[in-house]
Amino acid sequence: MLTFFKQRGTSAAFSLMSSSAAATTTEQLKFVNGLEDVLKNESDNNARPTTFLLDMWGVMHNGSKPYEGVIETIQKLKNENNGVRMVILSNSSKRQSHSITMLKKLGFNPDDFDDIITSGEVSHRMLSGDDALNCDTWECLTNLMKNDGNNDRKKVFVYGSGSNDEEYCMSAGWELASVEEANLILARGTFTINDGCGDVVDKNEDAEQYDQMLAETLAIAAKRRIPMLVSNPDKVRPDEGLPPMPGAIADQYEAALGGGQTATDLVKRIGKPFKEVYDLALYSSQDEASSACMVGDALETDVTGGNSIGCTTVWVINDGIHGPDVLEKGEGNYEDGVAEVLSCFNEARVKAKGDDSAKVMPTFVIPHFRW
Repeated sequence: MLTFFKQRGTSAAFSLMSSSAAATTTEQLKFVNGLEDVLKNESDNNARPTTFLLDMWGVMHNGSKPYEGVIETIQKLKNENNGVRMVILSNSSKRQSHSITMLKKLGFNPDDFDDIITSGEVSHRMLSGDDALNCDTWECLTNLMKNDGNNDRKKVFVYGSGSNDEEYCMSAGWELASVEEANLILARGTFTINDGCGDVVDKNEDAEQYDQMLAETLAIAAKRRIPMLVSNPDKVRPDEGLPPMPGAIADQYEAALGGGQTATDLVKRIGKPFKEVYDLALYSSQDEASSACMVGDALETDVTGGNSIGCTTVWVINDGIHGPDVLEKGEGNYEDGVAEVLSCFNEARVKAKGDDSAKVMPTFVIPHFRW
């Protein structure tokens, strides 16, 4: 039965390089054919998951139709494994209701899932000042929302998706404003920029004007040190050409702020791989993270997030964001391609963070999310 977050008191565009220091061999990876193998293996190790955290895009569907065998897999997981919870964990900047509508349209039954958590829903509840939200608060936003009678505090400048951006903000109690007047920036899309005065620049209509306005407004915002809330931390979308997502805008903004801890403090990213959504997903069942299994296609969000909380991770390859890279890097050899893509990803992470512990490792690798 679907619940609304139980109450309580990206794949990045990284440089693909080879490195013996970060190299992963096929022998280090556990390749399985489907979810049944995952469950059998974990049962043999007395670590059978009780909660499955499921990504949507690249795992369950491609936005237009479900992948082959996915609906049947969900039914088997639900009906043949007593007590298993399934929670959708999506970095979509849309609210929960939008995901429910999409799932129904694609042939899924939303009631099969114990919860559907989207970055957009969590962000909206944070913007609304929802005291019952079961995750850490963000000091910058908390300070803006202090009830001191100053309504001018709740003015937001929006990088939007072009779909209900104004309604999204206003329903949370925020007024759209120009970057010169705003107290907060919301990055929820990479298609439109709303100037707060009724004019909207649409990238699909004038990409050059959009890029110019993006650069100019980020510079103004950085000079004013305005905090930014990112309601989708993904950096690229798993479409042809890997177009940018709000996480890429966040990276640009941190660079404009000069980097370092100050930039990190002023930019809050909601969604995988960050802890707030995992706190929400696991709270209602009181499950330990070690009893959960994250199933996703993106190394930077799904596998990294799963590793960070210490849960089992299942990396889905062929339908996901890394599928084409695996095919190219492996030159037709699936396992070699997987190992090479993971090695490249880890080298980029180690180089960026200056710490060998930044490497990630999935527990299992499967070609598709199938039984």
